[in-house]
Amino acid sequence: MSSPTTAVRLTAAHASVTVQSNTPSVTDWSRRYFGPWWNAVEPPAEDAGVGPVVTAHLDETACDDLAAHVTTSPHEETTYAKARLLLTRDAVGTVTAVSPAEGLAYHSEPAAGRLTLTGRSPQPLALATARIAREMVRADLLRDGWTLLHASAAVRHGHAVLAFGSKGAGKTTTALLLAGRGAQLLANDRVFIKPVGAQLHVLPWPSAAAVGLGLLDALGLYDIVRDRLLAGEKLHPTQHDDVTEALLAGRREPLWEPGGKRERKVQIFPDQFTSWFGMNLATGGHAAAMLFPRIDPAATPALVDGARTLAEEDFMSGATEDRYPDHFGLAHGISGGGSDLARTTVADRLAALPHHQIVLGHDTQANADFLTKLADNL
Repeated sequence: MSSPTTAVRLTAAHASVTVQSNTPSVTDWSRRYFGPWWNAVEPPAEDAGVGPVVTAHLDETACDDLAAHVTTSPHEETTYAKARLLLTRDAVGTVTAVSPAEGLAYHSEPAAGRLTLTGRSPQPLALATARIAREMVRADLLRDGWTLLHASAAVRHGHAVLAFGSKGAGKTTTALLLAGRGAQLLANDRVFIKPVGAQLHVLPWPSAAAVGLGLLDALGLYDIVRDRLLAGEKLHPTQHDDVTEALLAGRREPLWEPGGKRERKVQIFPDQFTSWFGMNLATGGHAAAMLFPRIDPAATPALVDGARTLAEEDFMSGATEDRYPDHFGLAHGISGGGSDLARTTVADRLAALPHHQIVLGHDTQANADFLTKLADNL
């Protein structure tokens, strides 16, 4: 197996992880995916192996050897990132696993803070490496008292406005409208938060942003995306082919999975908010207010009466994060959303901040005017 030739270190607050690989496209992917939100730098050669490390090798032979080891040994079968996973554990907690459909093998040594991936092709390897790197940073932050909110967020002058609600409530709409008016986008769907002194500090959770075709059109961003695709640029590879085909064909109506319960959405890279839409991304801030939006097509945007406060579903939890259960021992038993004490402390502190229920209509300009004025008056 060849030695790694490239490396990138990702840092959020005190937490960091180094991604190293014999394939530059793997580290380039992590640099692109995390760079706008987490500090992504090339580490000095002498300490590239210091701290938690994810090593990713493009090596078909090694991948096949690990797959043979797992499948011929006693193993369990489960699911990780929507893919079938076969895994074994030894007496000291080392995990060896394979994802046959993705052509990936994992070897995790949790006590040493090391996880090695081998893959048969570059793109699945790059995707999995970024996912594992993010999980290692998440685990480190949770151990330090951070927790995860199920919220979108935009930052103006260091003040973060957090928007909560179930799917379709208007979280993403709120954040993107504010970002389109000069705020910095911090989160599309979830945000790290921790009390630090008198403030509640917030950090981004880097991920592809899922935006429905109808919302993309309402925000005036549809034609930008379509033109970029027609010019040969790409969106995130997790985007369903039906969405890409709809964009190329100029169709703007929402697309739904069979059964109509879940919308298929455009999957936007973090850096595309800046390079395509001219929106700036926030690397942090402190919580200043909570908004609980809902969408009423006929409504004039306004504050509305109501007693909505934070609920359990407003925090990311182990159950909520079922796509990424801790099969590799990265979190050492910590819930995917943080400890009970951290969640309780954050909920109490957030309850003391201004919080408003709002209604937004289908007039994008009026919505943006209303939200900007509201944020400026916090």
